[in-house]
Amino acid sequence: MNFTEQAEVFSCAGEQLLGIVACPELPVDCGVLIVVGGPQYRVGSHRQFLLLARRLAADGYPSLRFDYRGMGDSGGAMRDFEHVTDDIGAAIEAFQRACPAVKRVVLWGLCDAASAALLYVQASGDPRASGLVLLNPWVRSEASLAQTHIKHYYGQRLMQREFWIKLLSGKMQVLKSARGLLTTAQQARGGRGQASNESRSFQDRMAEGLRQFPGRVLLILSGQDYTAKEFLEFSASNVAWSGLIGATKVSRSDVEGADHTFSSRAQRLSVEDATLAWLANFGAR
Repeated sequence: MNFTEQAEVFSCAGEQLLGIVACPELPVDCGVLIVVGGPQYRVGSHRQFLLLARRLAADGYPSLRFDYRGMGDSGGAMRDFEHVTDDIGAAIEAFQRACPAVKRVVLWGLCDAASAALLYVQASGDPRASGLVLLNPWVRSEASLAQTHIKHYYGQRLMQREFWIKLLSGKMQVLKSARGLLTTAQQARGGRGQASNESRSFQDRMAEGLRQFPGRVLLILSGQDYTAKEFLEFSASNVAWSGLIGATKVSRSDVEGADHTFSSRAQRLSVEDATLAWLANFGAR
């Protein structure tokens, strides 16, 4: 399907933000707002967001990718993912102005952009946000990282032939490695004990956002990514996340062998295919 791309300048808290709207010739009423994660701008790593926006538009789905305040071509001071609620809300308004056919908006985000999307719906309860696509959500804490390393790094090392060759040959600094493992284990245990005291941590607010969100959710996870593994470990062990990942409204797609940003062409296409298939089942047409 033919589509056009145009720059859209809009205001947020007195600053000017820049986004790119891709609007199909015959748009459906459901658009995708691509929320940018990390210290990067609207094109994304290896042009991921640009290519996704064009693929969506070619299939009839309008999209907007934009720069937060302080990033890319937008004005203002840089801020982290916990403080972009106003930016996302302003982007939704600009999206609907630029493409009036859009009545429902799906928030699509990778890593801390997925976290920002959940924080947005938790804080705003915005009825325009009708769906979420969350890729490798960021739930990083010292304890969760330690737990992930114990299970996935140290466990795998014990199964590797090279590890035992190095150990038996005397080339490994055993005492130093043992101290590292002990420190990691203490951090992991400490995190479990502190969880109840962090009732308003960003991870708990993410869980609250997911729990109260009335729409449908697609969770996409990389098979070879510590952020994804950490998310699964955390959501399985944290009380606030109990039952959320297995909820009826949540669909899950695992991309085997994928890295954090789905950097290869095959991985990127798998994400795009999963997103489009979910949108079709989501009733976006």
